[in-house]
Amino acid sequence: MTLHRNIGRAIVAGLLTLPLLAHGALAAGDIFDLSPTQAGRVRAEKDPAAIAAIAADFKFVNPGRLTVAVSPGGPPLATYATDAKTVVGADPDYALAIADSLGLELELLPVAWADWPLGLASGKYDAVISNVGVTELRKEKFDFSTYRQGLHGFFVKADSAIKEINEPKDAAGLRITVGASTNQERILLKWSEEDVAAGLKPIELQYHDDEAARVIALQAGRVDVIVQPHAQLVYIAARDKSIKRVGTLSAGWPERSDVAIATRKGSGLADALTLATNNLIRNGVYAKILDRWQLAEEALPESRTNPPGLPKS
Repeated sequence: MTLHRNIGRAIVAGLLTLPLLAHGALAAGDIFDLSPTQAGRVRAEKDPAAIAAIAADFKFVNPGRLTVAVSPGGPPLATYATDAKTVVGADPDYALAIADSLGLELELLPVAWADWPLGLASGKYDAVISNVGVTELRKEKFDFSTYRQGLHGFFVKADSAIKEINEPKDAAGLRITVGASTNQERILLKWSEEDVAAGLKPIELQYHDDEAARVIALQAGRVDVIVQPHAQLVYIAARDKSIKRVGTLSAGWPERSDVAIATRKGSGLADALTLATNNLIRNGVYAKILDRWQLAEEALPESRTNPPGLPKS
């Protein structure tokens, strides 16, 4: 199974690289530090208030360590370093700053995205820091401490005549690729309904299973727009000058849905993590981490514990 996963990871990486290099694209290491040593990582000081807020009966999975699950889906959020085993990126950097704040060593566990809910609920790790959006359904089982805006990006080819997409009418009649059963699909279906009600053309949604397939479809002219989480597309745009952003969209449109640290419901850790994040925001460490991975646009003014999330339906 491990061999199959590694082969699959290599295939996806190849699909993303081949069409982009034809345009003189930059390698990942030319944009971000993907070395396993991470010499430029930002560290944080202990936060006494956050430490004091940890529930007295909370037991860390490994004493003296903050055990955090992360899914290495790709830069800038989380990816494998040049040694093919160390996970680096904005989420690992943020996890390290949180561990520093709590006076703990960081133990980072790479997991498949689909596995994090069961692993967290069963106590395999203390927290999940992996671009998890807050939803009302998830709040029934987990606590959340927000740390980044949940943005989706609209990206087109660099020579596209599309200049901006800010509201439903801007997308009328366009061919847009999304992942099935995603927040992006849910939002765009609503947009299309609004367009038809206003006498405009519906949006034509096309479904591709992964980012590689979406990029290839865009470059081949089979679709006009990619819509997916903003962070990954920021990286591709920086690496490959043949695509550009023409808009962003709140992950919950029109509701708010931020990205958050997930912890077990009622475990007694969430408030401490919220305090730690707010201290990182005040002392500038938070901004330095986002700047390092070109995610400053996704900064939050403050962290909140269990804010409203996406509705159940």
